[in-house]
Amino acid sequence: MQYEPTLSRDELIDIATIKYFGNVDAKNIDAAMECFNDEAMLCVQTEFTRHAGKTAIRRMLEDFTAAYATIVHKDFTCTVDETNGRVTASFEAVLTGHDGDVTRLYNTNFWRFREGKFQEVYVYFSGSNVLV
Repeated sequence: MQYEPTLSRDELIDIATIKYFGNVDAKNIDAAMECFNDEAMLCVQTEFTRHAGKTAIRRMLEDFTAAYATIVHKDFTCTVDETNGRVTASFEAVLTGHDGDVTRLYNTNFWRFREGKFQEVYVYFSGSNVLV
């Protein structure tokens, strides 16, 4: 199903990289959750893991942010399909554990929007799934 596009190219990039990842990095879960529709789905394609609905996605993000002292998503390369309301980003995720160990992942996310918010998110990890 195709949803009516409502966001510009710059808005699509902003919601994915700043409003979502910026708030995840700041561990501001409430603000990050504002990016999702109530019945949104987030799938980790490389692990066949699915989080359906805001409650499940919130729990996953809370567990993820609690597991690391710091989280940094950076060096985004975005490709935008403004006509169909989709954006993808390849990026580096630098996760520093509470013990000081650093995990670096090179991931790609694909977002599909409905009414200006995430309806579907597909995540591809270069390493192990940290979104359980």
